[in-house]
Amino acid sequence: MAAQERHAAKTRILTFNTLFRGRTRARMDALAGLLDDSDYDIVCLQEVISPFILSRLRRATPSYPHMARAWGFPLIRGGLVTLSRWPITRTHYEPFALARPARPEWFLNKGALFTRVKLPSGYLTVVNTHLSANLDMDWSPSNAYTKVEQGELAQLAQAVSRIDPAEPLVAVGDFNVPRDSPYFAAFASAAGLQDALAGSTEPTYRPECADIGAIDQLLHTPGLKADPRVVFTDEITLPDGARAHLSDHYAIEAALHLPT
Repeated sequence: MAAQERHAAKTRILTFNTLFRGRTRARMDALAGLLDDSDYDIVCLQEVISPFILSRLRRATPSYPHMARAWGFPLIRGGLVTLSRWPITRTHYEPFALARPARPEWFLNKGALFTRVKLPSGYLTVVNTHLSANLDMDWSPSNAYTKVEQGELAQLAQAVSRIDPAEPLVAVGDFNVPRDSPYFAAFASAAGLQDALAGSTEPTYRPECADIGAIDQLLHTPGLKADPRVVFTDEITLPDGARAHLSDHYAIEAALHLPT
């Protein structure tokens, strides 16, 4: 089957929080090699904060000629980057409203990166996001960081709802909210999205770093079908020969089947 015919039948997507610190160059160089050799059509990355690291990544992934990101100075806004092997026709950045408590991640201007990709089979809107961290790791309703995340989820649901409901859409990223949280379910309902990993308790954050379970997510509009799985769970050999995990997160990949 010709490549374009194969891609018309399904689109493969990956979402991954890359971790911005700790042997960043070596890990990102290893990631770039994996991506360039992969069959992912669209790659959504979080915590790509440094323009220098992004430039290095771009040079090492020539098979992804199209990219969306929102420039900030001196950082990439939200640390969000979306790579695509198919043309990008539109992109915009939706920053989250700042809410206390004050914390260093305010400088990232976190939000959601909306990207419209022209596939052979039609258009797909890709929402790449990274919500504020719950620094207490306490998702009870009274927690201050829980309230911050609830506000961001509400803003994100409103932004998603402004997209034409007939447009296939996938929302991915580090939500920093456990999948079994009732307010994550409320967000999915408000945004009109389906949780592709609903019911799965497989962690997406490395358990040896913190036992917070599945905080990376993949949701989609009802007309789409997805076959997701957690990947990048094992240590790999870095370019300098050392063994390490690619990040403190695992990645989620999925084959998306668009309505025809």
